[in-house]
Amino acid sequence: MGMKKVLVAGASGGIGSAIVYELRERNINVIALARDEDKLNHLFGKDTGVKVVSGDVLNQEDLISASKGVDIIFHAVSFPYPKWGKTHIPCINHMVKAAEKNRAKIALVDNIYAYGKQPENLVTEEAVKQPHTTKGKIRFTMETILKESNVDTLIVHMPDLYGPRANNTLLHETLKNVAKMRKANYIGDLNKGREFLYTKDGAKALVELAIRKDTYNQSWNIPAMHPISGNELMEIFKENKNYQKPLKSVSKRMIAFLGIFSPFMGELVEMMYLTEQPVILSGEKYESTIGLLPRTSYKQGLNETIRWIEESI
Repeated sequence: MGMKKVLVAGASGGIGSAIVYELRERNINVIALARDEDKLNHLFGKDTGVKVVSGDVLNQEDLISASKGVDIIFHAVSFPYPKWGKTHIPCINHMVKAAEKNRAKIALVDNIYAYGKQPENLVTEEAVKQPHTTKGKIRFTMETILKESNVDTLIVHMPDLYGPRANNTLLHETLKNVAKMRKANYIGDLNKGREFLYTKDGAKALVELAIRKDTYNQSWNIPAMHPISGNELMEIFKENKNYQKPLKSVSKRMIAFLGIFSPFMGELVEMMYLTEQPVILSGEKYESTIGLLPRTSYKQGLNETIRWIEESI
């Protein structure tokens, strides 16, 4: 498919910036949209194939104007948990209007919340989505709005992310303290295997799906390399960084207590079920249709992320 130009909304974030870099690897011209123009210029200013646009995804006109002449709008926007109720639905509605007006497709970076609780086996795209959390229901509504629109859409589910610039992730706080050689907390059970997807792998797989014609109007899962436990991460920190501090597990109870003081922690409580009964994605559909999933080893991905944190401290 000949893509001339695309828009990446949320281009300054962890997955958004990874998508921009992946698109540029393929010589696709990008309009990079986010609120912070300085941040965008710092990331992409030297690349003539990237046009930096400062704008607000909650402003309909900003989105319509930024997406003029693009083939695809990549939705990589994240909002702070406490603002989800007021932001995500208006944002997706604005995006649909902008796509309709400019005859563009939409590729949504989705998480696993809409799947709700699932039996403990690999979750395929056919799994029945019955979200039981407020945030899961919001994500499910976003998917429904896309499916019911007249726009060709791609819904791509990714597990928890980590990587350079992925600051709003569960693993970021852990990695930040490892980088500083301080005692680190780990949210959830240290023995439970969970998926953490490297942003560069997520971006590669997403762009691969987006440039094809036969992938739209369906859901796709992009799993991580394999589930990994907190204790296994600890071994990598010891090996990579000679990190000797203990990793401390933060329980649901502790998160609930911290929620009294922190709106973010208060909002995190309902998602703690994912640390107890993780949703592990099946990548079979992708691999049988597209080919091998991009899989950076945890060792390499964590190394690159910690190096980025060290450079930005």
